[in-house]
Amino acid sequence: MYEDPEQTAKQICLTALTGASRSRKQLADLLASRDIPDDVSAAVLDRFSEVGLVDDAAFAAAWVSSRQSARGLSRRALSHELRAKGVDPDVASVALEAVDPQDEWDTARALVARKVPGMRRLDTATATRRLTGMLARKGYGMGLAAWVVREALEADGKDEDAAAEADDGAPDTAGAEPVVRRGLWSGRPLDEESGAEVGEGLTVDGYARTRSPARRPGGFGRR
Repeated sequence: MYEDPEQTAKQICLTALTGASRSRKQLADLLASRDIPDDVSAAVLDRFSEVGLVDDAAFAAAWVSSRQSARGLSRRALSHELRAKGVDPDVASVALEAVDPQDEWDTARALVARKVPGMRRLDTATATRRLTGMLARKGYGMGLAAWVVREALEADGKDEDAAAEADDGAPDTAGAEPVVRRGLWSGRPLDEESGAEVGEGLTVDGYARTRSPARRPGGFGRR
């Protein structure tokens, strides 16, 4: 037994509250695990409630705000977590009013949008199953999850089709250097009007005419 159970209980609660808020139920369970008598625990927690150190309404509001924004949890999942923390259902209901139905749709869409790019290598059925499963684990109903996932996959498919069509289009030649015709033999630029090689006055035909005629068959030693 503790020499001063009340003082010990106060110290335990203050340490637990450092850097994080706790529900009254969480603190009561902690004190019980440290063998603080129930009557002492109740008295200390009542005192902490009077001075605002224990406030389940504030705890629930902060919990809903942080978990909904950081984890994207639905109202259903948040309600389950608050119940596990020992928050009274009426108190939890007030805190959950901060999350309206549109918030849930927007959050679900954002969660799926972040995952879709990594699903492109999968077939539609597999991607749908994984995305709806992810939303289900965060407490979203199957109806909402199926709608949001189908919407996201269809939109992503249209974006990929548009990108593919753009890639298949005619190349953009704006700003490209003009094509220079060059002589077949010398590689020098050709004059656009005459077709002659610039600086040489020699065309392909002219080049052919300047070549030595081929020796006729049987010409060697012929009279």
